[in-house]
Amino acid sequence: MPLLEVKHMTHYFGGLRAVHDFNLSIEKGEIRGLIGPNGAGKSTVFNLITGIYRPTEGDVLFKGQSIVGKHPYQIAAMGLGRTFQNLRLWRHMTVLEHVKMARYSKLTYGLFGAFFDTRKRRREEAEAEAVARELLDLLGVHNVAHELVTNLPYGMQRRVEMARALAVEPEILFLDEPTAGMNPEELVEMMEVIRQVHAEFGMAIFLIEHRMKFVMELCERIQTLVFGEVIAEGAPEEIQNNPKVIEAYLGEEVET
Repeated sequence: MPLLEVKHMTHYFGGLRAVHDFNLSIEKGEIRGLIGPNGAGKSTVFNLITGIYRPTEGDVLFKGQSIVGKHPYQIAAMGLGRTFQNLRLWRHMTVLEHVKMARYSKLTYGLFGAFFDTRKRRREEAEAEAVARELLDLLGVHNVAHELVTNLPYGMQRRVEMARALAVEPEILFLDEPTAGMNPEELVEMMEVIRQVHAEFGMAIFLIEHRMKFVMELCERIQTLVFGEVIAEGAPEEIQNNPKVIEAYLGEEVET
């Protein structure tokens, strides 16, 4: 059984068809990529799988269980963590607070523990902070744990967002354009971070990216989406030399 399976997923925004008959199968530990020109529907696919939108047609199965209709926080708690194309960080929270907050879905002390500061609450809060600090250390931002996240350079903010996604202990990590807005040096660093995260946790990773070199070096299999439909799927070398993919990108500047 695949870890994640998407079956014939189609979605309309009013009369506009954004995604058509999308199918996907991700195994444990696999790194998959989704590419396509601007406006192809890539982020919509992510939003449909992670519960931000509900598909008009089709099904999404996680470990054999349908997750269509579940709220995003429920899907995250089941084991699907994600980042966003546009950073969704809180201006008045520190780096450490961002990652600790993502651990709250794992806490069990409840209202009683919160009001009466029970031993269980203190233990779980300490454990949450320890996990958060470990993740910040892994992603190389531990030295700015008490900085407001908005004071950090863009590349470091991306790392904080990834640490927050990892804090829910996902079995699949969805990365929506993780190198958007980065310079070449930051791009290389992010590639190494993703490799390190994959090696450390062995989780499946599904990423959207615009920079072809990044996708080709990281992913085992890649889908190409154009106007909401998959026109090609295969190993990096197959995608790179596919005439349909080359035609889809003609006239659009593709970052390498």
